[in-house]
Amino acid sequence: MSDNVAHALAGAGGGIISMAVTYPLITVNTRLQVQRKKDSTSYTGNMDALRKILSTEGIAGLFSGLESALFGAAVTNGVYYYFFEAVKAAFERASKRKNMSTVESMVSGAVAGAMTCIITNPIWVVNTRLTVKQKNLDNEQEETPTTVQAFTEIIKEDGVLALWQGIIPALILVINPIIQYTAFEQLKNKVERFRKLGSLDFFVLGAISKLAATSITYPYILLKSRMQLKQSKNEGERYDSLVDGLRKVIAQEGIAGLYKGIESKLLQSVLTASFLFMSKEALFSYAVKLLILLGARRSLASAK
Repeated sequence: MSDNVAHALAGAGGGIISMAVTYPLITVNTRLQVQRKKDSTSYTGNMDALRKILSTEGIAGLFSGLESALFGAAVTNGVYYYFFEAVKAAFERASKRKNMSTVESMVSGAVAGAMTCIITNPIWVVNTRLTVKQKNLDNEQEETPTTVQAFTEIIKEDGVLALWQGIIPALILVINPIIQYTAFEQLKNKVERFRKLGSLDFFVLGAISKLAATSITYPYILLKSRMQLKQSKNEGERYDSLVDGLRKVIAQEGIAGLYKGIESKLLQSVLTASFLFMSKEALFSYAVKLLILLGARRSLASAK
């Protein structure tokens, strides 16, 4: 069995760890992203959002939707690494080179990112709604549903296709991991010329690559989050398309509206990527050993 399966398992494990560590930041950022109206309950910034969530919902409020997020992180990173490493291996076999070029890294990232978006979008639609604890836009609901209840409710009320709401900005956001993994691979290749990389190196390289990717693509991240919510019947609040959403955000909130909550997102993204790359590399050897134990791999000889 090829190494891409071991990379997928390690990536899934790394995704769970990084998601669990940074989830409170995701909650704060997501709520700031989808907030449109200003009233006494509105969040004025990251610290205000943190304070209000803790005072009204307690610590548990910072972990709303964690169950679906951990599942989503495992599937997302598992799928991404599987396809990324599969395409990477194909390029390396074809070129007879150990390291990919910048273009090859970008193509690998594009293929892996697109497949990941299509397969995992339903998970993140459910998670976004649970994280926000969104009230029904037409009828108030008293209790936050479970992951399974939210999933079935979306299908019942909005149809199966609603699980792929926000897929267009999500596919455009494939550029995010392309930037991230291309920067990471190229930086890693340069450092490896001089010495072997350790856990701290993977942490720092992951942080640098994710900082660049998130800074460039943040407006699309915000629009994706808003489009994944249940859409209002109010014409002024409903986003009919990516362009429509972009136009309404600028008209109603100004250019600054496209960067609402970016501080917590940058911190969360950088920490998530850092922990992901570091833990994924640490888990890879264990994933290989697990495959050997299961009889799916013969030896460690061909392992990375």
